[in-house]
Amino acid sequence: MTGMGRASFFGLLGAALSFVGGCATSNDSPPKPGTSYTPVFRADFPDPFVLEHEGQYLAYATNSGGVNVQMATSTDLTSWRALWDEKTPGRRHDAMPVLPPWVKEGFTWAPEVLKTPGGFVLYFTARHAASGLQCVGAATSQDPRGPFTSQATEPLVCQFELGGTIDASPFRAPDGQLYLYFKNDGNNPVANKPTEIFAQRLSPDGLGVMGEPVSLLRNDQPWEGHVVEAPAMVERDGAYVLFFSANDYGWQDTQSISSYAMGYATCEGPLGPCADAPENPILASTSQPCLSGPGHQSAFQVDGRDYLVFHAWAPTSSCRPAHQGRYMHIAQLSWNDGAPRLAPLEAR
Repeated sequence: MTGMGRASFFGLLGAALSFVGGCATSNDSPPKPGTSYTPVFRADFPDPFVLEHEGQYLAYATNSGGVNVQMATSTDLTSWRALWDEKTPGRRHDAMPVLPPWVKEGFTWAPEVLKTPGGFVLYFTARHAASGLQCVGAATSQDPRGPFTSQATEPLVCQFELGGTIDASPFRAPDGQLYLYFKNDGNNPVANKPTEIFAQRLSPDGLGVMGEPVSLLRNDQPWEGHVVEAPAMVERDGAYVLFFSANDYGWQDTQSISSYAMGYATCEGPLGPCADAPENPILASTSQPCLSGPGHQSAFQVDGRDYLVFHAWAPTSSCRPAHQGRYMHIAQLSWNDGAPRLAPLEAR
């Protein structure tokens, strides 16, 4: 998602959301796990990523309400609360309160965290002050709650000639080699280029890229529109599956439902080659019950079970845009002969 997209479709409306007791207020009924794709966290929480840490689940999301990297926490995956700043009452916790020198504030998107022997690495997308493009950076912390810091004067990855780079996602292969997946921001109107998903090797500490990036996918299917993005690689039993999202992420008032959807590709290895699944998309918008714009997914595993976290637009009771941003959802992920299958989350 380019431009102001990850900041919030309705202009950083996270500042307008209110919280009571650490949870977002809502007039909707509470989620009923296992019956439909109902949100687990009803607050503007775009591009979510979940990390299990010491018996808790930590979720990270795109900037909202003046917070660069917002966070939420849960003990059961179905009930979540926002993290608050312990030193500043009334202010939400920021996992990266101080941005690196190369970054222009206000456009920090799609955080994902990798645990390494040296601590934790946060990968994020941010506005490159010098070029005005979105680029990928990395910051470190000994605590997964942060504060993550970086003194880098330049991005970790930025494909300037291809419109910039967004949506960084780390992956550790079974042999221990680290990889980073990302998307060139070709649908940025400044670039007007095809969008592709790339993979590149990471150094053992996760802080440097090695070799050249390899193109794995391009927006070449009708359902994808002009965008493929949000890569997330998963390996199970020797099979590699690359999840991704496609098409326009937004939900315009003129649309009955968002065209954003989720698909996957099968890959021969971490660096491909990859092939789109013929059954794509595997999760798309529906009006009954309302699920609009599901996407920017990330996979995680708990006690041997796989899950997929993603966002979707906040709807009204009549399945219209509620103007409250994007809510976090979690789906159960299973496999059928190497093909992923999604189902609504059941209570743990």
